[in-house]
Amino acid sequence: MGNIVDYIHEYGKYTFTQEPLNEADSLVLCQLTYLNYGPFVPGLEKRNVPVSIRSIYDHPDRDRILDDYWYRENNKELFAAAAESKRFGSLKMNFYVNIINIEDETQFSAITYILEDKNVYIAYRGTDATIIGWKEDLNLAFSKPIHSQYLSVEYMDRVAGYIAGNFYAGGHSKGGNLAVYAAMNCSSRTRRKLLHVYNNDGPGFRPEIRQMGNYDAIADRVSKFIPRSSVVGMILEDHSDYEVVESKGVGLLQHNAYSWKIEGQKFVRARNVSNGKMLRDASMNEWILSLSEEEAHAFIDTLYEVISASEASNVFEFSADLKKSTQSVIEAAKGVDKTTRKGIQKTFRSLLDIAVGKFVKKK
Repeated sequence: MGNIVDYIHEYGKYTFTQEPLNEADSLVLCQLTYLNYGPFVPGLEKRNVPVSIRSIYDHPDRDRILDDYWYRENNKELFAAAAESKRFGSLKMNFYVNIINIEDETQFSAITYILEDKNVYIAYRGTDATIIGWKEDLNLAFSKPIHSQYLSVEYMDRVAGYIAGNFYAGGHSKGGNLAVYAAMNCSSRTRRKLLHVYNNDGPGFRPEIRQMGNYDAIADRVSKFIPRSSVVGMILEDHSDYEVVESKGVGLLQHNAYSWKIEGQKFVRARNVSNGKMLRDASMNEWILSLSEEEAHAFIDTLYEVISASEASNVFEFSADLKKSTQSVIEAAKGVDKTTRKGIQKTFRSLLDIAVGKFVKKK
């Protein structure tokens, strides 16, 4: 029983022709999207030459792909294992896009992997471990479609139009949300080419967003996986279409894809998931849906400011000193209106419950 790196070491000797794409492969490809492929992989043009993972690994400047992202050492180990394996080393990558626009708070990145059978895997990048990254995840579920979601549809339609075969899609965290959003809002021609969507702990959607798209047309082709202590993946989840996986992490750190346990070619499914957790998630989502769009945006902005008062720059620091974080958040929350303060207290209690690995039943 290991993680995605261990999985490559065990199954990397098999090609995709010998062993078809599975959920563990999907998580490997989704995690690899967090690397910086700008100097190596062609952009979103129809006629270009894709490059293999191995060719980047052999490049003297290969460490440039590790610029500016969390889990640097984990990512370095994962990329090396993938490049040196028979399974992933020969995979070609193409159509790399990385858009960052501070003015409209857009961060969008995607890449396409070409499999041996000429089908492809479209992978969307998620958010990082920063507090502002978690704010972005909240925005995906609280509000109307954001620019990154529109870009995800455009990307899927263009890639599907370029390729001759069919495709898979997926992502981790925000990337999982983008993959599902694109699949249910792409053109009918594109959707006919869709084989499967993998959502790895990505947030859900408000009911009206699902209704605007064609979720029912892809529902039987979507797999969603969340860890026991999921925060991001349980935002606006209706408790009907996901599977819970075991993680080596504690609390908030279970969002880290490297912590997910894999046995054989599958994630290890969790047993005896707490009823308290399900009640807490349902209560939180019921409250989220009671907010108007204006109230939701005001809440998210205020929550971000309040949690930032903890002086933690990422979720690791936030979890590491819960006493300090709690005191700072409580103090900062005193200055907001009563309704927003109650919402912040409810959200923070949920985060705190998860961080310490305890769940409190709703009475």
